[in-house]
Formats: sequence, structure tokens, C-alpha cells
Amino acid sequence: MIGIGMPMSQSRMPRMMSLQGVDALAERGADAAAHGDHRFVSAAARRGMALALMALLMAAGCETDPVGRHLWGFGDPVRGAALYAPRNLGDTSRWAGQPAGAAQAAAQLEFLAAELRTSPRYAPAVNPGVVQQLELARAEMRQFLGIAPDAAPQTVITALRNAAEALRGGNRDLAVRILDAPAFTAGPLVTLARLEAMPRLPRTAAAANLVANEINRLDNRRV
Repeated sequence: MIGIGMPMSQSRMPRMMSLQGVDALAERGADAAAHGDHRFVSAAARRGMALALMALLMAAGCETDPVGRHLWGFGDPVRGAALYAPRNLGDTSRWAGQPAGAAQAAAQLEFLAAELRTSPRYAPAVNPGVVQQLELARAEMRQFLGIAPDAAPQTVITALRNAAEALRGGNRDLAVRILDAPAFTAGPLVTLARLEAMPRLPRTAAAANLVANEINRLDNRRV
């Protein structure tokens, strides 16, 4: 890869803060806001809120949509998807037998590849090598699931998220109907079977670690 190092292992990712530590950071942000220190609020409070959400969700063991808006709309969906990438995409074989989770993870990858290429906030700042690796990972995921290489990202994201929701609700027939679309060239039953037997995808694993590290780099640069 040009201009980018080997992906860091998940063991070198920043450790999850305790809930007490998250609370303390959030309280510092609130105190700074009360005293007009907006520079601290923009850095520490933002981190405190995001880390609080991540800690609470992981402690509860919830399966969540990392692309969704966090903390009642204050969170950044791109940042959330990136920081959750090692967990959800670092080893996609974790979703074997869990097609809803696999579909949500595939949608997360689609979202990251599209947003980091086009987002006015992130596209100018992100290392192009990370974007390239995400696009290679997306191609790998699409090939495995039977998705057309030229399918519009939003079409794929919407279908995968809706299929995940249907599967979580126990409505397999609805999921099949959702995946019965031109973008899913292998056919809905094949795609669903592959979601149920998701293997580890090496390009996806590498991209997952890279994008999380890149967002942490950008966070550190803003402080």
C-alpha cells in the first residue's frame, strides 16, 4: 500500500474506558461548557459522549446499528461506523449463523466506503490509502454476497439494513423479498445463504482496522 502502514491489530486499538472514566470526561465537558471553554467542549465532550455510548452498548451486549445517529442526534455516524469497524468487520466469521448481524455489517462497510470518498467533512482529510482499502473491501464483500459491482451504494445500504431489520424480527420471507432486487445478482436465496455462512474476509478485516486507526488519527489532530 502506498503512503500507509500495515494495519494495527485490534489489541493496539485504544482500550474502552470504564463507565466511571467516561462519566468523568463527560462531566469535565459539562463544566467547561458552563465556564465558556468551548474549545474543550468541542474535543473532550464530543469524545466523552461517543465513548459513553460505546461503553454502555458494549456493556449491555446490544447489537446496534453503528451507522445510526448516536446520542439523540449529537453523534457522528461516520465516526461511529469507523470506530465499530474492527468489532463488526475485523473478523466477519463472527456473524456465521447470524444473518441479521452479517447484513448490518455489510451495510456498515458500504456506508464507510461511500462516505469517506464523498463526505465534505472526511473526504479532504482522510488518507487516500484508507479509502482505497475500503473500496477493495467493499468489492470483496459484494463479490461474496452476490451484489453487482456497479450497484449504487445507497441502494445496497438500504436493502441490507431493511433485510437485517426483517431478520431480527424473524421475518425471513420479508428479507427474501427485500433482497430480490436487481442489485443482488446472485438471487435473494443465495445472498441470504451467504449471509448465514459469512466467512472471514481478509481485505475487509484489513480495512476495518485501518479506518478505525484513521479516525483516531483525525481525532488526535483536532485536539
